[in-house]
Amino acid sequence: MQRTRVVFMGTPEFAVPSLAALARVDEITLVVTNPDRPAGRGRTLTVPPVKREALRLGIPVFQPEKPRSPEAVARFTAERPDLIVVAAYGRILPQAVLDIPKIGCINVHASILPRYRGAAPINWAIARGETVTGITIMKMDAGMDTGPMLHVREVPIGEDDTAETMFPRLAALGAEALIEALGMLHKGILPETPQDGEQATYAPMLKKEHGRIDWARPAREVRDLVRGMTPWPSAGTSHAGKTLKILSVSVREGKGESGEILSVDRDGIVVACGEGALRLEKVQPEGGRVMSSWDYAQGRRVRKGDRLSP
Repeated sequence: MQRTRVVFMGTPEFAVPSLAALARVDEITLVVTNPDRPAGRGRTLTVPPVKREALRLGIPVFQPEKPRSPEAVARFTAERPDLIVVAAYGRILPQAVLDIPKIGCINVHASILPRYRGAAPINWAIARGETVTGITIMKMDAGMDTGPMLHVREVPIGEDDTAETMFPRLAALGAEALIEALGMLHKGILPETPQDGEQATYAPMLKKEHGRIDWARPAREVRDLVRGMTPWPSAGTSHAGKTLKILSVSVREGKGESGEILSVDRDGIVVACGEGALRLEKVQPEGGRVMSSWDYAQGRRVRKGDRLSP
């Protein structure tokens, strides 16, 4: 059977397993990814993970600044793709690109649609306390993650899972779901299921301010925020006028004013929330290293009755 001609679009590490799996079953003629960007304190020009994998596989790479530009659209058209596969590319495709492939454009989305449409579905599902998430393979249209669903795989979110632990699991599941969906597509047995827009929620691109802790929220909600914002942008608070990143916590019983430190001992710092309390486990002070909250308390002379602010 003749292999399908595919253009693959993706950028971060999440998309790499899907690219590698797709390369084993179909003919990827072009990989499209975002341009190399400066990163880190040294602002070193950094290659996107998908580009590294494409070069390893020997697949040509195209890095347009804007996929809707006439030059980019012309390049995609010249590939004569049967299919465009998108996995965390980071750009919305215009109708001019969606219309190019014979079969259409499909997307590997890291949530159970229609919930968590948008750029950061893994983080927001955890931050909002979900216990189940998954992968949706969807047919793309001009909206943001609004197209019909083709295939869904679910996976539980454990109590101790964070965005950091869920990313690789969902990346691997995304590759599996993609190959399963393509197998059904080629057999003509892949139905399209419209999304229920009334059930949709939005997962916006992460910004630093999303990690600000509101201690007036219930302890469970603050804990979920910490999990969802790990490793970036990290959940944070203010102590003695300086930023304190909160990297891991556990729910405890306790009452007090929101943000009030209820106790400080070798088990760590316990902080009152709007409902219940949290024991701070790992923290990182501004300009410092990751440490236990007990070590932080010892070094900064944290005392019962002190206050943490948003």
